[in-house]
This record gives sequence, C-alpha cells and structure tokens, in this order.
Amino acid sequence: MQVKTDTKEKFHVITLPGPSISATMTEEMADCLLPYLQNDVKNLVLILKEISEIDIPAAEKLVYIQQRFYENSASFVICELQEPVEKFLDENELLEIMNVTPTESEAWDIVQMEEIEREFMSGEE
Repeated sequence: MQVKTDTKEKFHVITLPGPSISATMTEEMADCLLPYLQNDVKNLVLILKEISEIDIPAAEKLVYIQQRFYENSASFVICELQEPVEKFLDENELLEIMNVTPTESEAWDIVQMEEIEREFMSGEE
C-alpha cells in the first residue's frame, strides 16, 4: 500500500490513497499502520480525504488498529472523512467508537492533548 507519510515531533501523518478501502486491503492496511507502534514516536494521524468508499471489514479493521494504538499508550486519530464515508460509518455504528476529527489541525490538537494526559497520568503513579 503506497501511503503519503509526514513525520512531526509527536506524531506521524499518514494519508491513505483512494478511492476506496475494501476488505481485501485490511491486512495490508494493518501491516502498513501497526509497525508505527514500534517507533519512538508512536502517535498517528490518519487522513482519509482521498477515500470515498469503505466497506464493513475495512472499517472494523480501522477500529481494531485504533484500539491497538490506545492499548500501547499511543494516539490514533482519523481526519478529513468524506461525507459518504462518514455517513456509512455512522449508519453502521462505528463512527461513535472512532476518534475522528474534521481537520488535520484538530487531529494534531487531540494527539497533543492525549500526550499531555498520558504524561500527567504517568506522573501520578
């Protein structure tokens, strides 16, 4: 899977190519995204602006990947969903369990807030 990658100080920005994510791409997507958990900078912002279609197995895989990031004390934020994808996720009750923002800038803000929260929580122990 060819993705666009941009690395920032606290996170990586990954843009998935369009126009769709199907069930046949789920393992490739996981193989592309999960290795970021091995990096010093684990947080990930996933841009889906080029995706106009997604099916249930692919959407469920995104939820699984997001859960893996949070289990490993890392942020995973999805942003710039096209309206048909957002509607599809909402209709299938997946949108509410995903960490989604309208813009990349808002995704950055969430990652930074979660980083501060994790630092604060680890300081309390």
